[in-house]
Amino acid sequence: MRSVALGRFAEAAEQGRRALAAAREIGYRAGEILARGGLSFAARDSEDMDHALQFARQAAQITDGAPGQTVRWSSYVLVGTLFMAGEMAAAEEVCAAGLARCREAGDVLNQSSLLPWMVLLDLHADRFADAAAHLRKGLQIAVRIGGWVELDNDLDGCGHLCAATARPAEAITIWAAYAASLARDAVVDTPEAARRREEPLRAARQALGPDRTRAAEDRGAAMSRAAAAEYALMLTAPSASQAPPSGLAHLSARERELVALVARGRTDAQIAAELYISVRTVRTHLDRIRDKTGARRRADLPRLALQARLA
Repeated sequence: MRSVALGRFAEAAEQGRRALAAAREIGYRAGEILARGGLSFAARDSEDMDHALQFARQAAQITDGAPGQTVRWSSYVLVGTLFMAGEMAAAEEVCAAGLARCREAGDVLNQSSLLPWMVLLDLHADRFADAAAHLRKGLQIAVRIGGWVELDNDLDGCGHLCAATARPAEAITIWAAYAASLARDAVVDTPEAARRREEPLRAARQALGPDRTRAAEDRGAAMSRAAAAEYALMLTAPSASQAPPSGLAHLSARERELVALVARGRTDAQIAAELYISVRTVRTHLDRIRDKTGARRRADLPRLALQARLA
């Protein structure tokens, strides 16, 4: 799996073949599912879709002698492979059934893995409201369980949702945050995912022009993973809940600067050092910001910054 994430597909395939042989030799059914899934990942990222589908279907056919969570994981492998092969109807059928089984079993991890694929299937069918709802659910689960791979997939899906709903600045911002998140973990974007993003990204850049594109990219690249998740949740919230907090226009330049630094994950001590003021002064500023905006918790400040495009 790690070799796939790092872009070493030949190495991943060899590891998968060895793992499959070992699992079959000792009758380890869960290991066989995982090995066939890994082989499917390696094949599809090497653009060998025939073998990718073969391995994914073989993994999904193993339903006995393995833990339920591993069996449900095979649906995630098959959905993504069917989607990449252009078999959208089959992918949606498998994804819907897989999500239903996950909900019934209380399996939030596999549910979190499947939801980004359902988002892409919704967008393919122009079901934008459904895509937003599925994306929001996926983000909430990923944040709750600390599923960073799943969260990255959600961020990518959020970029596609924004691009499809005529929000080019937001699309570029969230995709820049996604790229920064991958880079922090030394994870390589898959060729297929990068190709899928090419046209909507090109259109978004063309709509904004060079200067606004650069500003959106810088804004996204500066986001922590937590801030990017907050931003994506804001973008998928019902429109009625997206109004800026009251008092936003009344912040001073220094107060807006503090809000931006909090959104970037700075502690009070780090903010004090960066602005050459005391920690006590930082806290006084933050108290005034809370009074003006109604953002009582520190966790509310990243959302405030993102709504004002300060972060």
